[in-house]
Amino acid sequence: MKKLSNQTRPLLLDYHFFRFLIVGFANTVVGLLIIYSCKWLFNMGDIISNFVGYSAGMILGFILNKHWTFKYKGENTLVFVRYIVVLITAYLINLATVIYTINYLSLNSYVAQALGVVPYTLISYLGSHFFVFHKSTVGSMK
Repeated sequence: MKKLSNQTRPLLLDYHFFRFLIVGFANTVVGLLIIYSCKWLFNMGDIISNFVGYSAGMILGFILNKHWTFKYKGENTLVFVRYIVVLITAYLINLATVIYTINYLSLNSYVAQALGVVPYTLISYLGSHFFVFHKSTVGSMK
């Protein structure tokens, strides 16, 4: 069986995608635990809880994606700025999803928070893959 190179592999079969999913799973667990804890333990509203949870996930995700998923070895400032731009975009779409599902679909806010993870994950992966850690700016995989 012929092995596909990284250039010929479909995007969803790329090893970066699988590593990104693992990092994303960790981010999701940590983020949702923080969101739910803020809501339940500290009686915070959905928007503030969402912001706190996704901020923690953003920091964890940058560190793990930089060092493990994409093995980035170059200058950090531009990559971090790009990462923030992608995640802010993903976060705003996530927040719109959460607000829409609560206000217009009348879903439970905990379910809405979980549903908001889907667009956030897709946008953050595509942005990380094509814009933040693009092959022209990353170190080689070992």
